Amino acid sequence: MLQVSPEIGTWLARRSSRAGDWTVEDLVAAKRGTTVSVVIPARNEEATVGAIVTAIREELYGVLVDEILVVDSRSTDATAEVAAAAGADVVAQDAVLPGLGGLAGKGEALWKGVAATSGDLVVFVDGDLHDFTTTYVTGLLGPLLTDPSVAYVKGFYHRPLKGEADGGGRVTELVARPLLNMFWPELSGFVQPLAGEYAGRREVLESIPFVANYGVEIGHLIDLLQLRGLDALAQVDLGHRAHRHQSTQALGRMAGQIMQTLFARLERYGRLVTAVPPATLLAQFQRGTSADVDRELVLTDLTSPQRPPLNSLALRDIA
Repeated sequence: MLQVSPEIGTWLARRSSRAGDWTVEDLVAAKRGTTVSVVIPARNEEATVGAIVTAIREELYGVLVDEILVVDSRSTDATAEVAAAAGADVVAQDAVLPGLGGLAGKGEALWKGVAATSGDLVVFVDGDLHDFTTTYVTGLLGPLLTDPSVAYVKGFYHRPLKGEADGGGRVTELVARPLLNMFWPELSGFVQPLAGEYAGRREVLESIPFVANYGVEIGHLIDLLQLRGLDALAQVDLGHRAHRHQSTQALGRMAGQIMQTLFARLERYGRLVTAVPPATLLAQFQRGTSADVDRELVLTDLTSPQRPPLNSLALRDIA
């Protein structure tokens, strides 16, 4: 009979929990002077970011959460204005550590969010969530505030899509999970390895690089497994997640970035040697925009730059 390894089975039992395992009162009692920052990366999320900020500010700010920061990731809508009106601190992604220049991508916004906050614990929440509740924040904080051996916590949830209870998470199921099971089976117990809701201790987050694009989450898990070991990682059931779903072509680009990140880690940690590195150019086809062209070729560079660990002394000297 097929079964997971004893290590994974033990980890699943010890390091998996539910958001409802802790009340706000439980966590406030466990906080004992620990400071908490919530970082929300947002690009063109004016329709949802305000409700997320409002819920955190009304229910948790000043009690459990000390800082709410929205990182405006080059939005062209009113994301920044809506977030500020709801009570968040807002920074433009490129305004943080400007001496380093700016990179494009979600991971860049997350890295800048860590740099621009000061909390001992940092909670990341995506800015496109519908039906957000603050149990996302309290659930992720639970293991960190009650168990000092936990360094990093991933959320997981049911992800509905077009009437299917678990139809979401297509890149996870088609790309991330098969590759992790092949090359890092130690991480096979994570239900949502690409979840955008997670939290970590500042000293841990500042000790690892951040891939600038959508490879950031899988990079975190692999790097922290290597640096801290599996038992320092945990996961929490946050219930369900409803958000804005991306197009198939956008998911293809995301998948390519994740694969580039994973292959870079294979090389870095000596798990795979290739004679020729993976190509970074992705060719996709879309319906033509004129009657004369039925299909148009679209090329995307999947090169995955990354920011170094924030605890690098060189970065501390950059204004």
